Amino acid sequence: MSISTTNPNTGKTVRTFEPYTAARVNESIDRAVGAYREHRRTSFSERAKHMRAAAEILDAECRELGRLMTLEMGKPYKAAMAEAEKCATGCRYYAENAERFLTDEPVQMEGGRAWVAFQPIGVVLAIMPWNFPFWQVFRFAAPALMAGNVGILKHASSVPQCALAIEDIFRRAGFVDGAFQTLLVGSDAVEGIIADQRIAAVTLTGSEGAGRSVGAAAGKNIKKAVLELGGSDPFVVMPSADLDAAVSTAVTARMINNGQSCIAAKRFIIHDKIHAEFLEKFVSRVSAVRVGDPMDEKTELGPLATAAIRDQLDEQVKASVAKGARLLTGGKKLDRDGWYYAPTVLADIPADAPAASDELFGPVASVFKAKDLTDAIKIANGTSFGLGASAWTRDDEERDRFVAEIESGLLFINGMVASDPRLPFGGVKNSGVGRELGEFGIREFVNIKSVRVMEAEGAKHSATE
Repeated sequence: MSISTTNPNTGKTVRTFEPYTAARVNESIDRAVGAYREHRRTSFSERAKHMRAAAEILDAECRELGRLMTLEMGKPYKAAMAEAEKCATGCRYYAENAERFLTDEPVQMEGGRAWVAFQPIGVVLAIMPWNFPFWQVFRFAAPALMAGNVGILKHASSVPQCALAIEDIFRRAGFVDGAFQTLLVGSDAVEGIIADQRIAAVTLTGSEGAGRSVGAAAGKNIKKAVLELGGSDPFVVMPSADLDAAVSTAVTARMINNGQSCIAAKRFIIHDKIHAEFLEKFVSRVSAVRVGDPMDEKTELGPLATAAIRDQLDEQVKASVAKGARLLTGGKKLDRDGWYYAPTVLADIPADAPAASDELFGPVASVFKAKDLTDAIKIANGTSFGLGASAWTRDDEERDRFVAEIESGLLFINGMVASDPRLPFGGVKNSGVGRELGEFGIREFVNIKSVRVMEAEGAKHSATE
């Protein structure tokens, strides 16, 4: 695969890069090892100073960084600027909280002292996707660096300039030279890098297939792996919900990031009593979504990131319709430059159709009808994924059942699923293993060391007695 910047709005390649040679990769890993020896000995206050400096750069340069994200993967410019600012928030969160999260925890034991220590483990390889080219990286890098680890980034081959810009931000922020480096390599180099004994652990955000491959490589080499994979998130609406609020949020939750988000709502499960009304309002709103140039501030939906992603989505929609799904709006590539796909709604979807259980990574909403609460939960759980879920109800008993029974790593009641530095992020089932963000996220890549210091017998006697 080539490493290049291709503008999704035009389909034109504007810059290409030569992949790093094996010798350069080896040199970069050596630099990372040297940086780790130095960085791990720095204090939390020193790391926090540099992390805050990174946040300042992100805020000051959010417009330029936003343009770069929009150029490389097509997200609306306003959303791209907001992504840079969210990265700054994540940096400040870990600058303020990392020491508290990793402070030694005493354990009461007789005959001496005991505590649990949280210590860095070394060089962590991060394999990151194109859809949130800055946030996905920073939500790994901020806790990893604050814990005393160093990072090596293998970013998606379609966002090389974003990858290099992130390395530059950490360099300018004052971190130890080599503490965070980008490797411009293809996916064919990943297995060899994971196998390198100098790499301590690996984290991946990507597809289920990529997760299986990386997880297998990590297991083979007995290395810790955190895998944040795909999702087919349910969005459940009950009769007690505020219907207008649910419809409005549903449109945003499906179209966010041009429909290319692991935690975007994808399967809309509507109670039979309100199904017709919801569908009428939802289709009307989806049909009115403004599609256009992602640099235009009025644009709500830009292009998909690559031609291959658009074409796969089109095939999934066509296959679902062929199986019997009802197409209510959209369902086609748009006749214009770039990789655009019409905002789409499918209903009456058979169980064997791709739209019923596969992850549709684009602006396509699948709508289902539920007979009652139990049926809604059954449909919500009827997928191999379990990343996020949103449920809309003003009934306390319904809420409690959603919390207890929906199989997901994140559950938002009467709101859209979103990542937040304060909350652990990750999934169950085929949506991955491990957690990012929050206190749990920073503890994924540390050695949780149990320490016990026994009282030495006769310790108060002199050596000559």
